[in-house]
Amino acid sequence: MYSFREIHSIIYYSTTMSIKVEQITKKYGKQKALDSISFQINSGEIVGLLGPNGAGKSTLMKILSCFIPPTSGDAFVCGFDVMEQSLDVRKKVGYLPEQNPLYLEMYVREFLLFIAGIHKLGKGKNARVEEMIAMTGLEVEQNKKIGTLSKGYRQRVGLAQAMMHNPEVLILDEPTSGLDPNQIIDIRNLIKKIGKEKTVILSTHIMQEVEAVCNRAIIINKGIIVADDLTQNLHLLHKNKNKITVEFNNTVSLEVLKKIAGVTQVVHKKDQIWEFQAKDSEEVRTNIFNFAVQNKLAVLSMHKEDSSMEDVFHQLTKE
Repeated sequence: MYSFREIHSIIYYSTTMSIKVEQITKKYGKQKALDSISFQINSGEIVGLLGPNGAGKSTLMKILSCFIPPTSGDAFVCGFDVMEQSLDVRKKVGYLPEQNPLYLEMYVREFLLFIAGIHKLGKGKNARVEEMIAMTGLEVEQNKKIGTLSKGYRQRVGLAQAMMHNPEVLILDEPTSGLDPNQIIDIRNLIKKIGKEKTVILSTHIMQEVEAVCNRAIIINKGIIVADDLTQNLHLLHKNKNKITVEFNNTVSLEVLKKIAGVTQVVHKKDQIWEFQAKDSEEVRTNIFNFAVQNKLAVLSMHKEDSSMEDVFHQLTKE
């Protein structure tokens, strides 16, 4: 039986947020994989968990899915404490680890029926298996052995087993790692479809993944959260407003371009295309135009360079 406080907490968290992490630390010996991190994820969000290899992403997901305990701090999934109510948490979470564990000698449908049995779905298991096969696009492959499937279809089987018990939270660790471009697109579209009904945490170090799938990004570096915002806000916050690319119609020397007022750095890209760094992008554009007129040059193109997610990632996680 739950206490009144526990019941109130479960009702509150399940209606407002799916995940809450408070000052979680995880140590392996003297090494800190996670260092007092905190965040919360509301119901229905698709959140990209980003970071370089060894940043602590997988450790965090294993804590949230109750595979390992934190050293200190608290974490709640749908109102349940991962330490005190791990069985309740497991019922709410579907987890697909990076190394997708499947029984390769089993047939797809046979395996999914086996998973449905583990979750004790009872009389409804056949209908649920059919639903998962249809949702993940496994109709043609359902009577094949898992070991004969491509990695893309194995990922689909992994997603189907992770969602078999209809969890409220889906945790995916590098779900498109090692897939070809067509398989990546298929899995991304499937994740977006799933995200319309569930809270999804997607771990990756591929920036295009986040831009294609997620509406929010949490970036971890060396066990610490270095950014947590909507993906479009990360672009705005870290937009490189002072980088300008210019194409002239004729040859011009690097040394002459460096003398333009307001320019701090010049990089030759190719042909007559140059990249300028400046203290004030608005002022330096005027100076570049004036320079072109004075030197009888035509400016064929000029535009500001917005930083990509790769630029943002590098800026936040560089040494």
